[in-house]
Amino acid sequence: MKKLKKKFHFRIKLKSKHLLVIMTLFCLSAIVATFSSGITGAPFQEAAGMLVVPFEKSISKISGFLSSAGDSFADKQKLLAENEELKAQIDSLTTQNNKLIQDQTELTRLKELYDLDEEYSEYPKIAATIISKDPGNWYDTFMINKGSRDGVRVDNNVIAGRGLAGIVTEVGSSWATVRAIIDDSSSVSSMTVSTADNCVVEGDLGLIDEGKLRFTQLYDRENKVTVGERIVTSNISEKFVEGLFIGYVSEVQQDSNNLTKSGTIVTPVDFQHLREVFVITVNKQDILEDSPEDGEVTENEE
Repeated sequence: MKKLKKKFHFRIKLKSKHLLVIMTLFCLSAIVATFSSGITGAPFQEAAGMLVVPFEKSISKISGFLSSAGDSFADKQKLLAENEELKAQIDSLTTQNNKLIQDQTELTRLKELYDLDEEYSEYPKIAATIISKDPGNWYDTFMINKGSRDGVRVDNNVIAGRGLAGIVTEVGSSWATVRAIIDDSSSVSSMTVSTADNCVVEGDLGLIDEGKLRFTQLYDRENKVTVGERIVTSNISEKFVEGLFIGYVSEVQQDSNNLTKSGTIVTPVDFQHLREVFVITVNKQDILEDSPEDGEVTENEE
């Protein structure tokens, strides 16, 4: 018994490396015996399938997910790049569109000035740009960039849009101040085109929100003046040359004295967006002084 115990004790105390060698030899022997005896590897394959296949499927799923995530990230980066490119194109097109709008607006203004110049070709004039104005939405009093060295004088008439805009009230060497006909202190001797009846056009900042002026003291005994009648500066005006277009009659009514009429006029000048004007460099007094006296024959008259 003692000998058996000693032997058993010896086997227990085998070193791990010796035990590993023994187990390896045993496994190799089992493999050789299996192939020699013709025993199939189905049990081993089944066990391997139970362990390896799920692992492979998990690896495949993870690989597919990572691949899909990579593709999605690449697509997102591509979309972001395309989005930035489209934004740049939109910004460029917006800038070009704004430039075209500005050019079109500028062309329209220049055409209006050209037409205005042609319409009043009988009067000498110079173009001027507005450089400042009084506070508020309307150009009731403003300053232009032309002055005495350019031939501008006090009482020069100022036109814009399609008609009368105001009159010069103060002049410096390179600037001049203009009082617009919409100013509350403005008063213009006027007349109707079809009947030559006289009236007075007065500025009214309370009406200009509607694009209108007020007229008073219209003598229309035959009741010929109706809505749409053209109003121009009168031949008897002291400071305004004759025939400058002021506007169209929009309302007309009989005054309480039953002798005169009053009403409103729609002005063709946009007094909220003025930029350029023409200054007529000849005054009404200059024209009167140059006109021949009654009975006097000029060189062109026979």
